Amino acid sequence: MKTGVISLVAVLLGLLAGGLLMAITGHNPLDGYTYLFQGGLKNLERVGNTLATATPLIFTGLSVAFAFRTGLFNIGAAGQMLIGGFSATAIGLSLDLPGPLLLVIMVLAGCLGGALWAFVPGLLKAKYNVHEVVSTIMMNWIAYWTVYYAVPAYFKGPSLETESRPLPEAATLQAPFLSEMFDGSYINLGLFIAFIVVAIISFIINRTTLGYELKAVGFNRHAAEYAGIAVNRSMILSMLISGGIAGLAGVAQYAGNASNIQIGVLPSQGFDGIAIALLGANSPVGVMLAAVFFGLLYSGRGFMNAMTEIPPEIADSIIAIIIYFAATSILIERVLKKISARRSASESGRQVKSDHVDNF
Repeated sequence: MKTGVISLVAVLLGLLAGGLLMAITGHNPLDGYTYLFQGGLKNLERVGNTLATATPLIFTGLSVAFAFRTGLFNIGAAGQMLIGGFSATAIGLSLDLPGPLLLVIMVLAGCLGGALWAFVPGLLKAKYNVHEVVSTIMMNWIAYWTVYYAVPAYFKGPSLETESRPLPEAATLQAPFLSEMFDGSYINLGLFIAFIVVAIISFIINRTTLGYELKAVGFNRHAAEYAGIAVNRSMILSMLISGGIAGLAGVAQYAGNASNIQIGVLPSQGFDGIAIALLGANSPVGVMLAAVFFGLLYSGRGFMNAMTEIPPEIADSIIAIIIYFAATSILIERVLKKISARRSASESGRQVKSDHVDNF
């Protein structure tokens, strides 16, 4: 059973459940969904904002999906994203370089920051079999408090201690030609970086020896070790790549969708990445499509609330329900297989009966 069908079923079930929730709370589901999708797609500006919202989600979804494919559960994308964004922000506020060169260094710094933040859980997993779920969660909070104290100490804004100084224009991913193309939306160059990373990760997983080895470790660590694959090295490398992708989400968020970094906030996109990886079936292209869908829901919920007074939490509930159905994909697959088997048995029965009549 193709995973794309299962993901589509999960989305449809989530939307049906969301419509039922709207009806129970006394709202018209048709109006709610009409304004929800209009909020993300009504015009070029809203389409651009939807894509901009989806950009960091593409990175975090890819980060989690890559770790999943190699047998690791990276819950630390939020912390890796935060450190990646902080590293890029620190470079952008500290160096005075030409725009293109500065952006390249910021992107590399963000990727390196996220990778190094994931290195510790990878090393602990490989050397001491410390479960990566526990270690990555702990690293999330270390990242939170590191940024919490470092921003006011070194990069404090002119009026507020809770956020850094704004990045200069040369140090942001915002591009006037893109904004004008989408009627003033905050879409930025981070989207193009996301497309490139999707293509690279897809190539690594499906077309390289490295991807084969990493997937082999994910399928069966002991069998991979017996086959001569360096399992410990593969685990560490997998976490480094996963963390580096999450670090790019921080660059896209804090130097693209925004122009500074705030303290006291652990980015929710890191946790959304888990849901996006599940819905996208850990496929790079599937993750990208799932991230755009989530971006649409997040962009449209405010418009839905403004036009119908349906609480924006309804959209969050729809997302949660979709996640639930995506997580129970095995159950959905079994139901679909039973339906298919019954249909095949029915067709076979009719064919046997037809042949019997013909022979008679």
